[in-house]
Amino acid sequence: MLKNSGVFRAVVLGAGLIVPIAALSGGDFAALAQNAAAASAAVRQIGTVKAIAGNSLTLTTDAGQEVVVSVADGARILQLTPGSTDLKTAQTITLADIAAGDRVLVSGKAGDAGVGLTASRVILMKSSDIAQKHVAEQGDWQKRGMGGIVSAVDAGSGAVTVSQGVRKIVVNTSSTTKYRRYAGDSVKFEDAKAGTLAQIQVGDQLRVRGATSDDGSSIQAEEVVSGSFRNLAGLIATIDAAGGTLTLKDLATKKTVTVKITDNSSLKAWPAQAAARFAARAKGGGGDTQAPAQGAGQAASGGERASGTGHSAGTDLSQLVSRLPSQGVADLKVGDAVMIVASQPEAGNSNVTCVTLLSGVEPILAATPSGGPALTLSPWSLGSDGSAQ
Repeated sequence: MLKNSGVFRAVVLGAGLIVPIAALSGGDFAALAQNAAAASAAVRQIGTVKAIAGNSLTLTTDAGQEVVVSVADGARILQLTPGSTDLKTAQTITLADIAAGDRVLVSGKAGDAGVGLTASRVILMKSSDIAQKHVAEQGDWQKRGMGGIVSAVDAGSGAVTVSQGVRKIVVNTSSTTKYRRYAGDSVKFEDAKAGTLAQIQVGDQLRVRGATSDDGSSIQAEEVVSGSFRNLAGLIATIDAAGGTLTLKDLATKKTVTVKITDNSSLKAWPAQAAARFAARAKGGGGDTQAPAQGAGQAASGGERASGTGHSAGTDLSQLVSRLPSQGVADLKVGDAVMIVASQPEAGNSNVTCVTLLSGVEPILAATPSGGPALTLSPWSLGSDGSAQ
């Protein structure tokens, strides 16, 4: 998460959204700053409080810089609840109410020689309030979220069709829908930027939160998180543990791909019994997709059912995989069957960076040897460490 500031923004989502997955909007202070910009030429900084000494605050800004802020005598210090975008509900507090980890928007004038900032106003959001909202939104993403691969975009109506295997679901957007767009090699929510409908393309990974229709065929989108990623599946051909790379022959393209494993890559292992149950449904053409979801949940968490509703289970593996145990490169072996979500390669470079990797999928590859629809894997749903939140 945005180095200290991610708590303010998280989630995709992505599950781990952790799931996106469970994204906490990062627009609260941004909206306040934009609303105030037209009325004043004051210098502004948004960041996380790193330290407090007397009447000075040390901030780590969202750009990763450290700024020392001197709070002037008589400065207004206000507290807002997360989600607020104006000052109507703000409460007046004192400097003593500010603690390390809190998020602040400070405004004032530049210090001597342009160093630091003397603040005439400090707007605060408590880290505990942000965390509480994050937990609530994470639960809502898991309860009312679903994901898949974009198969069609109708810019005129704002409808986006996503595929979960052979199943199609229409995502209806509106003027109030919030969009986030992930960076190519990351599904951490702090790396996502505010997006637009126009950025969403066929083949993108997409996750949406909103109200699902009674028949599960459509969802009214409140928030959409999307990104352009590549799905790979096949047997590991080589592993360079020291270099942090592996190669595999992708089932869909029949080409050998070099995959870079980084500290941000999420590696998961699927228990054999759960993978076999899912493969049986995939080979049968979809069938009862809720059953394998339950099986995966039991295998991964000692009988606890995988979270999520029927419309988000099945070939969207987000709810199945989030509880699985993590592993490292040293746990992988040549010949292992894996499914990988990776960054799109840069121009002139065929190598990709692993975002998420799932091993133990031999039964699934056997059931869909050409890399068919059952191999849809949402990248931001494979962890519990904050990726894609």
